[in-house]
Amino acid sequence: MDEELLREHLGNAAAAYAQLRVVAQTGSTNADLLAQADAPDRSVLIARHQTAGRGRLDRHWEGVPDKQIAVSVLYKPGIKLVDRLGLLPLAVGVAVTDVVPQAGLKWPNDALIEGKKICGILVEAADLDSAPRVVVGCGLNLSLSKEELPVAHATSLMLEGIDHDPARVAAALLEALENRVQQWYQGAPELLRDYRSRCTTLGQAVCVERWGEHIEGRAVDISPTGALLVETAEGRQEFSAGDVTHLRPAT
Repeated sequence: MDEELLREHLGNAAAAYAQLRVVAQTGSTNADLLAQADAPDRSVLIARHQTAGRGRLDRHWEGVPDKQIAVSVLYKPGIKLVDRLGLLPLAVGVAVTDVVPQAGLKWPNDALIEGKKICGILVEAADLDSAPRVVVGCGLNLSLSKEELPVAHATSLMLEGIDHDPARVAAALLEALENRVQQWYQGAPELLRDYRSRCTTLGQAVCVERWGEHIEGRAVDISPTGALLVETAEGRQEFSAGDVTHLRPAT
């Protein structure tokens, strides 16, 4: 895949983005975009191979060349939307499930097919108190074989029998991101509605790890700011961050 082929698949949707770049390899597409203070709003960087990818909670991973794809987009939302940033990772998750409807979302934004991770999402920000810059990044497993999967609880589009052509997938993801991020900008109620309908965490018994604590309860809702609401023995608690595990029922 190159920029010309990507633009061909995007068609008129390419106009939504100020800059489209495709590279063979980089350390981290998110880091590259954040380092470019003068990059225009809606700049896109796609890599066919990442050597220093990062996930939530600063987990590091290295991709397999040409069998995964890293897509990052830079947004400059302005100061007024900073208090709404908690919803942006959820919007990105919904966009991924628009492209891969077989996937559900484990809060906040792990895209899973029958419990196996198909896509990782990381949203990072800089200069929030002056001129906010936010980068959303998606690392999607395209054609990894079982032997190439980074962990046993991962999968790929190829293994699931889903179209894994890099240019088609990247173009579809960019179109979906434009739609869902626009909903985020506008505060559209259907964004949270669609997230709730695709969130496999809701209704589950969960354990939330936060600040060294482990809190168990039942996930009951998503707040208007994107936080997870959990009914615990001590009452309802709200989590804007944390690592969630779905607990298996006792047998």
